Amino acid sequence: MNPVELIRKKRDGKTLTKEEIEFFVSKFTLGRIPNYQFSAFLMAGFLNGFDKNETAWLTEAMLYSGKVIDLSSIKGSKVDKHSTGGVGDKTSLILAPIAAAAGVNVPMISGRGLGHTGGTLDKLESIPGFKTNVTLKQYKSIIKKCGAVLAGQTKEVAPADKLIYALRDVTATVESIPLITGSIMSKKLAEGIDGLVLDVKTGSGAFMKKLTDAQSLAKSLTQTAKSFNKKVISYITDMNQPLGNNIGNWLEVLECLDVMKGKQVNDLVELSLQLSGAMIFLGGKAKSVQEGIDLSKKMIESGKAFDKFIEIAKLQGADITYLKQPEKYPQSKIHEKVYTEKTGFISTINSFEIGMASLELGAGRMTIEDKIDPKAGIILHKKIGDQLKKGDLIAELFTNKKESIEAVKNKIVKALSFSNSKIEAPQLIKSTIT
Repeated sequence: MNPVELIRKKRDGKTLTKEEIEFFVSKFTLGRIPNYQFSAFLMAGFLNGFDKNETAWLTEAMLYSGKVIDLSSIKGSKVDKHSTGGVGDKTSLILAPIAAAAGVNVPMISGRGLGHTGGTLDKLESIPGFKTNVTLKQYKSIIKKCGAVLAGQTKEVAPADKLIYALRDVTATVESIPLITGSIMSKKLAEGIDGLVLDVKTGSGAFMKKLTDAQSLAKSLTQTAKSFNKKVISYITDMNQPLGNNIGNWLEVLECLDVMKGKQVNDLVELSLQLSGAMIFLGGKAKSVQEGIDLSKKMIESGKAFDKFIEIAKLQGADITYLKQPEKYPQSKIHEKVYTEKTGFISTINSFEIGMASLELGAGRMTIEDKIDPKAGIILHKKIGDQLKKGDLIAELFTNKKESIEAVKNKIVKALSFSNSKIEAPQLIKSTIT
């Protein structure tokens, strides 16, 4: 096949065949198609789109560019969850042990923070000793022993995705829904799963700001999962305010520990139970999602979810002293409080700005070379709909970067809007696609 002819075909808005897409992806992964030609292919696809068949074929080509993990030797269903990312989005650390404690195998390959959003791997690595870069042999062994593994992507899994994403990042083609679908699904399908729960976020703190874009992405992900005969449930959820109260890696681990010990962090608990309930249902341990939610509550109330998280962490090298006695964890040098100058009800919170504020404190990366301070972050004490009086506490800041404090305080204050009348909190779960 001629790469130039295939670029021209997609440039002119025509549909590519499965063989043509497989050729382009495989040859590029092997280094036989140069970056400039694949960049042209990406832009042609970005501008003219890929239909649902092309999207499935693109996903398949990326999936089989590496190893697809075989978990057939492990008894029972294997179900994972994927979130498109947000501020304070920490549900993976809660729902994986819940589902595993309920008898569902959870092979979870996660990512790092991207832009203003946090990453599951960064949160886990804030736990001293927690190892996320496991080998495929270790990956299987940990699942066999405890029913769940929380790992990073290995070199063997979907290598085409890493190469393609690097080009998308520098060619302004990141926001293509078919390309996003291929990137997400190629990694998830490579895990060896039978089912997948999807959490597609929308709002100021999400990559998909518009609800219509989130709906399109959720539909694309769902269709693609079904084309591979995977059981799937997709949720579109709100990211117009941070999820939970804590933003920052160790702070988010702390909040997850609290939830697994039974503390009611309203929105975080609601979403974690919904997602874990769906995972338990897809894993065949409940007859409905609601029954799965009820079982999830029992896993928390009985202490089994917390015990399972400790078991997973121990198998992955963590010093569980800090999980059982978090007060022993090192503290930030600077602990500042932010107070409101206004009176009224919080009407909006700009999650993007809150996420960027946490980055400035050291909780994320501004550049690829930056090192994350696991202790840095924000505890947000107020949410949309809460009433405040002048002088009330809005947030607490934790950092070792003294020079960032005043700028971050201003950013947080400006991220909040107020109303004189009572405001309803945004609906957390906006819709479901089954």
